[in-house]
Amino acid sequence: MSKKLYIYCFVLISISLKAQIDTTLYLKNPNYQQEMGLYDVYKTKQADIVMFGNSITHGANWNELLGRQNVVERGISSDVLDGYLARINTVISLKPKFVFIMAGINDIYNWLPVDKIFEKYVRLIGQLKKNNIKPVIQSTLFAGTKWKSYSDRNKEVLKLNKLLSEYAKKNLIEYIDLNKKLSAKNILIAEYTYDGLHLNGKGYEIWGAEVDKLLRKYSF
Repeated sequence: MSKKLYIYCFVLISISLKAQIDTTLYLKNPNYQQEMGLYDVYKTKQADIVMFGNSITHGANWNELLGRQNVVERGISSDVLDGYLARINTVISLKPKFVFIMAGINDIYNWLPVDKIFEKYVRLIGQLKKNNIKPVIQSTLFAGTKWKSYSDRNKEVLKLNKLLSEYAKKNLIEYIDLNKKLSAKNILIAEYTYDGLHLNGKGYEIWGAEVDKLLRKYSF
């Protein structure tokens, strides 16, 4: 290998590694800035239930979907787990009893290794538990066939969900496997999505029923 080619390869590898460890990627997301600004002016100061996530969470009015008035939605489109960690205090400050987490798909599509995603997820759960909040892990949804690179990325989703379900079982954390109802053969069912990734009304109806079932388990 020539010296020039070696340097070129080294630069490419360095750029790749930098992209993987960039913990400020969420700050480049205009949706993040918009939603955080709204959190500062919202009047709600306490909520028993927080739906914490990305655009998939952000796609429904959870008060209406669940038929409850004690629910706050904190989903930001395109958000990654570093963004969740940076805004976790906006959730903790609401003093919720339950936080339902939907995360990971944007990190996967940003090519972050699954083990790194899992580490960040565990840190997030730790912050909630430290504040006496019950975290509920919801399986990261598979993408459908309309979505770019769905087959390759769904393999990573499968790996992440395996780590999360095992972690939940070991640590007595509630885990809702939404893919059991919304996916088949590790692919999001077309009937429940309008674009291959985000849910439609039928999809949210199933999701909402699973959330309600868990809350009723705790007589809540």
